[in-house]
Amino acid sequence: MAILSVSTTATIICSKSNPQKSISARLYLPKQLKSPPPQILLHKRLESQADIITDALAKAGLAALLSTSLFFSVDPALAYRGGGPYGIGVTRGQDLSGKDFSGKDLIKQDFKTSILRQANFKGAKLLGASFFDADLTGADLSDADLRGADFSLANVTKANLTNANLEGASVTGNTSFKGTVITGADFTDVQLREDQRELLCNSADGVNPTTGNPTRETLLCP
Repeated sequence: MAILSVSTTATIICSKSNPQKSISARLYLPKQLKSPPPQILLHKRLESQADIITDALAKAGLAALLSTSLFFSVDPALAYRGGGPYGIGVTRGQDLSGKDFSGKDLIKQDFKTSILRQANFKGAKLLGASFFDADLTGADLSDADLRGADFSLANVTKANLTNANLEGASVTGNTSFKGTVITGADFTDVQLREDQRELLCNSADGVNPTTGNPTRETLLCP
């Protein structure tokens, strides 16, 4: 009879006379497995910690995504809550038609490319605000402080600029003032194209109550 060692943990006992036929086979297993090396334990510990961190980040990302989707699902016209470029309200590229901004402090507020048809800005402080490429058709801008505001490419058709102060405002040749009421408006230092100036001078009258400047004089009307 011969004893063949096949591994460090098993021994097979075979017949000498007939090596092909095993007369007895017993598997000897160690009573206690050796502990894994320290490197393996450290690797598994690190893997466990990584799984915990990954799970926490995934949950945080899901919460942030849910919060964002809830915010943007609100009607943009109702989402506005603050003034200034650092406010939490979103006013750029939004449909804010008919929204009431009267009397609000909207200094440097960004209304670029927004639809502001019939919006009410009466008496609002809009110093440095941007209405770049915005649609202000029929909007009420009376008594508003629009010094330094940007009306480049804006549509101000049939808007009400009565007694508004537009000192230093920016316009371009494509800014439309057709049918706009400008009684008492101050256009001091507004660089108008000659055809725009002529159009505004056709209906210009009144004196701005804040600056005391006659509208026609601020437009350099003949």
